[in-house]
Amino acid sequence: MQTSDTVVIRSTTAGERDERAAGNSGSPTLEFGRHVPYEAYVRTDVLHSLQRTLSDDPGEMSFLVVSQIMELYFKLVRHELLQARDHVRADRVWPALAPLRRAVLHLEGLNAAWQTLSWMTPADFNRFRDLLGEGSGFQSAMYRHLEFLLGLKNPALIRPFRGGPAFDELTALLHEPSLWDEVIALLDREGHDIAAEVLKRDVSGEYEPDSSVAGAWVLVYRDAGPDNHLRLLGEALTEVSDRFGDWRYLHLKAVHRTMGAKTGSGGSNGLAWLQRSMSRTVFPELWTARTEM
Repeated sequence: MQTSDTVVIRSTTAGERDERAAGNSGSPTLEFGRHVPYEAYVRTDVLHSLQRTLSDDPGEMSFLVVSQIMELYFKLVRHELLQARDHVRADRVWPALAPLRRAVLHLEGLNAAWQTLSWMTPADFNRFRDLLGEGSGFQSAMYRHLEFLLGLKNPALIRPFRGGPAFDELTALLHEPSLWDEVIALLDREGHDIAAEVLKRDVSGEYEPDSSVAGAWVLVYRDAGPDNHLRLLGEALTEVSDRFGDWRYLHLKAVHRTMGAKTGSGGSNGLAWLQRSMSRTVFPELWTARTEM
């Protein structure tokens, strides 16, 4: 493997590892020359150079590191959802389950990150908040990737990224079918009666729940047999929706705890904006169909 700064990581075999362990009498290797393999692979030199606080307040480091951790988790969940979407698009339901299950675990890790900021009071946040200027988590391009993949689309929300590479990426994703769009198309291909207006809708716009999609899920869940992969898919998607909803709720709680109903740094009305955002349910018919199941 070769990284961007031309450091080459030499692959090894099980036999080589056993031979080295025998030569070291079971102790770890301590001599590597110029580059330590772990640091070269993880790029720890780059990773640990990214925490550049704007103040001397000791609490800001927590805020910054947790924000960066969340960005990495956004990217990781996006990676899994893209794989799941591609599998669903190709009618590979069983292989789609693995990335969805991994996404659920990643979302649990993402949600746990909020706990490390639970110490922050309004006074703690206010010591460095002004230095953030107009910076806000609302401006996370990777978070928008997640929302668009999950079917929560709003064309206006890509406007902050004009002039940068994220704008083109988000524009392309906006006009591609979301994971939920692909799932609905799969239900149709599997013989369920999905309304034509749903299948032919403009996928770049806000998705509106439809009774034909809810009805399809009712029928899917009536078959409790072990070979009903669509039911397994529905449950995996429900877990993703549930954990993503947890993240939004924990975000709302963290904002309420640290700044109450103050105006948000990015220009929104803060708490009220987040409350409205939470009303947009991910994979809505998986929830509404439960009334009829």
